[in-house]
Amino acid sequence: MISSIYTRVVLIYLVSVIGGTILSFFVATWVFEDKLNENLKTPLRYFSQDIVRIYETFPLSEADTLVSGMNQLNSYHIRIYEDSGQFRSYGALHGQSPITVTKEQVKRVLDGEVVQVNPSGIATLLLGLPLKTEMGTKAMFVEPIAPPSSAFAIRWILNFSIYSLIAGSLFILVAAIFLVRPIKKLTAATRQIAGGDFNVKLNIKQKGELGTLARSFEEMMHDLQQLEQMRREFVSNVSHEVQSPLTSISGYAQALKQVDVEHNERSRYLDIIIAEADRMSKMSDGLLKLSLLEAQSHQLRLVTFNLDEQIRRVIVAIQPQWSARSIRFELDLKTVRLLADHDLLNQVWTNILGNSIKFSRDEGVISVSIKQDNQNVIVRLSDSGIGIPLEDQKRIFERFFKSDRSHSRKYDGSGMGLAIVKQIVSLHRGDIQVESEPGQGTTVIVTLPITTPTD
Repeated sequence: MISSIYTRVVLIYLVSVIGGTILSFFVATWVFEDKLNENLKTPLRYFSQDIVRIYETFPLSEADTLVSGMNQLNSYHIRIYEDSGQFRSYGALHGQSPITVTKEQVKRVLDGEVVQVNPSGIATLLLGLPLKTEMGTKAMFVEPIAPPSSAFAIRWILNFSIYSLIAGSLFILVAAIFLVRPIKKLTAATRQIAGGDFNVKLNIKQKGELGTLARSFEEMMHDLQQLEQMRREFVSNVSHEVQSPLTSISGYAQALKQVDVEHNERSRYLDIIIAEADRMSKMSDGLLKLSLLEAQSHQLRLVTFNLDEQIRRVIVAIQPQWSARSIRFELDLKTVRLLADHDLLNQVWTNILGNSIKFSRDEGVISVSIKQDNQNVIVRLSDSGIGIPLEDQKRIFERFFKSDRSHSRKYDGSGMGLAIVKQIVSLHRGDIQVESEPGQGTTVIVTLPITTPTD
C-alpha cells in the first residue's frame, strides 16, 4: 500500500504540514524565548512590587482589604505564606491549577531571598518575594493566570488549527485522487498494450507534466500499433515470399524422384531448383542487409570519390543485362566530388538501374543525369518502361512490395531492392522520390548532400 503514489502524496502532505508546524513552533519558541519570558516577567515583577509597597505602607487589615479588591486579581493569583506553612490566597484561578510551592521555597523567601520559578520554560512563572508587615515577614508568591478571554482565545486557536488540518487533509485527499487518476489510466493502458491490445483511449485532457506524459504515451501507442502492423505484414510477406520458392523446390524435387524422367526434363528441374534456391539466398541476404541498415548498426565508411565515375562503372558492370535487350543509355554526367560511403552508394545505383533495365522495353532508353548546387547533388535516372501506378508509388520503398503483382513471374525479384536503396539514402541524410505514369516510364530522383554529416 505504501508503494501507491496516492498514499505517498497524502503521507508527504501530512508529514510536511504537521512536521513543519511542530518544527516552526519549537524554532519560534527558541528564538523568542527570552522576549517571551521578559514580557511575562516585567508586569509580574511590577505587580508584585506594588503589593509589597501596599503591605509596607498600610496596616495589615487595610492592606488585605486593598489587595482583595484589586482588579488585577483577574490576571494574577497571590499566596501569602506564614512561618507555619499556612497561607491565604487572593484571586480566582479560573480552573487553572496553581504552581506547587515547596517548603524550601517558602523558607528561602522568608530568609529575604527572591525566588523565580519557571517550570515550562515560558508561559508560566512564579515569583516569590519577602513581604514585611507589622506582624512580621511573610512569603508572598505571585503567579500569572490566563483570564477567561485568554483561555478562550487559546482554545479557539487550537480548535482552528485542528479544523484547518482536517480540512486541508480532506482537500489534499480529493486533489490526490484527481492527480493519481490519469496515472492509474496510464498504468491500465500499459498493461493493455502489454497484452497486445493497442485500441486504448486515455481521454486525459489535463495540461502540464501529466498532460504531456499522456500525449507522449498516446504517440508511443500509435507508433507501437504501426510497428505491430508492420511486424505482422513483414511476417506475412516473408512467409509468402519464402513459401513460393519452397513450393517450387519441393515440387520439382518430388518430380526428380520419378524413374521415368527424361534427361532434358531432369536438367530443367534442377535448373529451376537452383534458381529458386538462389532467389531465397538473395532474399535472405537482402533481409540481413536491410535489418542492419535499419538498425543503423552499419557504420558509414566515408570517402571522397567522383560520383559520375562510379555511376559509369556500375553501368559497365551490368552491361550483360542491358546489352542482351538492346537497351541504350543517355548520360549527362557532370564531374562531381562526393563525400559518402562508396560501397553503399554503389548498391543504390546497381539496384535502381537493375529495376530500370528489368522494367524497360527491348531497345528502350535509360537516361542518367547529375546536377549540383551549393549543398546537394541530384541524380535523375529515367527509363521508358511500363511505369508505376499512382497508388503504388507510395509503397514501392516498402520491403517485399511489388508493383503490379500480375507481372511477378515475368519480372522476378524479392521486393527488397528499393527498400535497401531508401535506407541507404536516408543514412546519407538524403532523399529519394519517384515520378511515374503507367506506360510512360519511371524517373527516380536521388538527392544527396555533397558532404554526408557524420553525427
